[in-house]
Amino acid sequence: MKSILVITLLSLIVVIPSTAQHNCPEGINLIPKYGSKKKCAEQLQSDSDFITDCLKQFKDRKTAAHYFVKKGWEYFYKNDPETAMKRFNQAWLLDSLNSETFWGFGNLMGMKSNFEESIKLLEHSIALDPNNSSVYESLAISLGQLFYKTKNIEYLNKMTNALKKSLSINPKNVRALGQLTAAYSYFVQKDSAVKYLKLTDQLDPAAVDPEVRKLILKR
Repeated sequence: MKSILVITLLSLIVVIPSTAQHNCPEGINLIPKYGSKKKCAEQLQSDSDFITDCLKQFKDRKTAAHYFVKKGWEYFYKNDPETAMKRFNQAWLLDSLNSETFWGFGNLMGMKSNFEESIKLLEHSIALDPNNSSVYESLAISLGQLFYKTKNIEYLNKMTNALKKSLSINPKNVRALGQLTAAYSYFVQKDSAVKYLKLTDQLDPAAVDPEVRKLILKR
């Protein structure tokens, strides 16, 4: 019976009557936090019905939000960003203080190359939960992309700081070590790059791009 209820819950999507569409902002479930747009009466009623249905199936809104966050990540890793965004939005509707929701939003904005917005959302996730090593890693990726795009050293410095924070929480985060090694390869002085290359190699030598390794060891 529970599986049937879950399927029913997953299929619950905001449906706007055609006669009311001109009053309702469209496509907002594909934007983080529904784009912070003012919803029409029909959309607000659909939200209310959705929350009521969730509370019949989960013990509280936080538990329901956790479920939809999980579904959001499932679709994210299935390379279905639109459905992932819909699920993260549903999670946010249920619990606007769920840090993983903003992590999901941030990653999805990064996928769209909207790195400035990605950074804002990831920083909000960190403000809600400063102890998630992987969020700092995601933040570093968006900062790194802005550095590659602008060549502004400030983004590179922020990237290394985010990765160091990630490693302070989880010293064995090999992805963060590999990224930090690559980040320091951009500096003229390569001592830090060598340091983190050695640390990365202790866990997984494959985590460092061969071209980065050549650049560091060529000094």
